[in-house]
Amino acid sequence: MAWMVSLNRFNPPFIRSAAGAVFTDVDGNDYLDFNVADLSMTMGYGPAPVVRAVSRQVLEGAQFLLPTEDALVVCQLLAEQVGLPCWQFTLSASGANIEVMRIARHITGREKIVVFDGHYHGHIDETLVSQGAEGVEHEQLGLPKGSASQTLILPFNDLAALEEVLARRDVALVLTEPALTNCTLVRPTPGYLEGVRRLTAQYGSLLCLDEAHTFQFAHGGLTGSWQLKTDFVVLGKGLGSGIAFALYGMTREIAQHLEHFTDSDIGPPGIATGGTLYASALAVSVARACLEEVLTSDNYQRINHLGARLANGLRRAFATHNLPWLAFQLGPRSGYCLTKELPKNGAEANLSMDAEFIDCRRLFMANRGIWDGILSAGPQVSFVHTESDIDRYVDVATKFLEELFSAK
Repeated sequence: MAWMVSLNRFNPPFIRSAAGAVFTDVDGNDYLDFNVADLSMTMGYGPAPVVRAVSRQVLEGAQFLLPTEDALVVCQLLAEQVGLPCWQFTLSASGANIEVMRIARHITGREKIVVFDGHYHGHIDETLVSQGAEGVEHEQLGLPKGSASQTLILPFNDLAALEEVLARRDVALVLTEPALTNCTLVRPTPGYLEGVRRLTAQYGSLLCLDEAHTFQFAHGGLTGSWQLKTDFVVLGKGLGSGIAFALYGMTREIAQHLEHFTDSDIGPPGIATGGTLYASALAVSVARACLEEVLTSDNYQRINHLGARLANGLRRAFATHNLPWLAFQLGPRSGYCLTKELPKNGAEANLSMDAEFIDCRRLFMANRGIWDGILSAGPQVSFVHTESDIDRYVDVATKFLEELFSAK
């Protein structure tokens, strides 16, 4: 899989095993993990509830293409925590976002999608785009030429720019993370997300909050924690278990529309949703174990405390060298802001994505037993990290800065 190499601009270690917050390579080197597989392993390695659920369900039957009770429990738990009543499973957040786009286009009769600069919503034709000199263009190769024309890219935290576009009444869906996490970290300004909800409702567009990452930041995700109103919510990364599943929530009105236009192998065509392994008995059993036994309010409070400890440690390290840098933080996510102010949009966040600095830091820390966050992210506290793990990260990061600036 290409990302196993391309995310690391140095030779990646081959991994043999893992336990808790540490993985071990084939040469016997241990790494304290602060990348957590880009938030797909935030529960740590070998979490007992997931091991029990997988072992039991594989023995009892991993897949039937029929519903199980676990699916109902998962949907009820998410309805309570996130606030949307109806849910559909996929295998990835990319797949969930694709289905959300299709549903939104069918409901609104419109084609265009709005995303924000600094976005990433999966390997999807319409969203693998950036703003070029002549308009929106694809960032990567092999994509159909016409698909980029249906996507609009706007600056985050700019309601005036959003209203100008939505007022044309040709946008089916506004797709955004509640806080941007694929360009370091960009928090919404006060009232911004509420304004996005108001404008989408006013101009007849639908809103989807992509919480594939941010569900790891707060109990019920940022949608539930911040009591946000939306039409859809997308969850992914196996909720941090490493098992392939994702899902999306929707309002009851949208669910009724989807039920009315459910695709079938006979009769009139319906909305293009579904997949053979979606909502497998294995996937929903793991999701239930995650929600009931790991992703609890108490556990989120603990990792939020550790996230603050990590950010404060980085701030002390910056101050030691009189660096005009900031440590951003949102719950368990922290990292390096190389500017004097925290970013408000993707363009400002990109100023901190210095590839040479980040690659140098990651390699320095890897050679000292710390596996740091990838270029677009930052160190992430997992549900199995301890205070001593946080302090060890800060200690090694401080030593990196000492060597870097003493060399100058």
